[in-house]
Amino acid sequence: MIDDHAAPLAVSMGEPAGIGPDLILRLFSERKGGEVPPFIVYGNAQFLRERASRLGLSIEIVGARPGAAGVIFPHALPVCDVEGDVPDTPGEPQAGSASVVIEAIAAAVADTRAGACRAVVTAPIHKAALYGAGFSHPGHTEYLAALCATDGVTPLPLMMLAHEDLRVVPATIHVPLHEVPKLITTELLIETGRILSRDLAHRFDIAVPRIAFAGLNPHAGEAGTIGLEDRDIIAPAVAALEEEGIAVQGPFPADTLFYPPHWRQHDAIVAMYHDQALIPIKTVAFDSAVNVTLGLPIVRTSPDHGTAFDLAGTGRGSAASFRAALKLADRMAEAGR
Repeated sequence: MIDDHAAPLAVSMGEPAGIGPDLILRLFSERKGGEVPPFIVYGNAQFLRERASRLGLSIEIVGARPGAAGVIFPHALPVCDVEGDVPDTPGEPQAGSASVVIEAIAAAVADTRAGACRAVVTAPIHKAALYGAGFSHPGHTEYLAALCATDGVTPLPLMMLAHEDLRVVPATIHVPLHEVPKLITTELLIETGRILSRDLAHRFDIAVPRIAFAGLNPHAGEAGTIGLEDRDIIAPAVAALEEEGIAVQGPFPADTLFYPPHWRQHDAIVAMYHDQALIPIKTVAFDSAVNVTLGLPIVRTSPDHGTAFDLAGTGRGSAASFRAALKLADRMAEAGR
């Protein structure tokens, strides 16, 4: 049961020229079904009014702070207004909007860290449009980690893609494939396993999380005959995590690990690189998987898709992943109370 008077979810507007604002507005218009938790949008209120008008949505948009959002949400969309010039130009990013996008994310994180919001749900950004405004991070996740730094220490963020009971974590993310073997270290995998086990217990109510590690090489290296990384780097990490009492197994050959009867024996799988993790989950849940960031002091989810410039402003495009991101953020925040 969703409590309308509880602290809201903080939803950052994302790239104005993309599909994120469309889906936020659509989901708000569908809130009366009871499956959309109360949220407050961090972004430019006037732009959102213009985009709602373009989409033919009759939505009242009200400037608000998080404390009032629960009362406002049943009747109007609460927006923590970030000032700036944000033109409604679907599919055409504007350099002047970038500072608003960056500030919206920062404000959403700050209010969530302060306890005014329960979790952060981020709409997709377009990094190329942000670099001219001083954005210096490799991606959205790294920026969130920087915003969550405490006493100069930045947490290690983990990207997890989730759909029902299938959860995958790529140990390396947006790097060229030829760099992956150099980046995979026993220390990185141990820390990844620790964070994953802790957050599965704390945020997902899994008492004893079962984690599997995929191998890097074909057949998980076949005892060192097809590459040494599985034997010399991944296996020692698994052994060290077992010594710490974490329920972990592997490395397993990746080509058989994602066979449903196999992955269902585990609560999450650590893959070694981006596509090794994302191909399986996109195959079974292309429109409904959720991007979750673990390792932060706050809950953060995001739809598992990009800005979709070709669909922005058209009213088309699936809201399934964004709806799932809102609902999962709500459940994770409740579990972590």
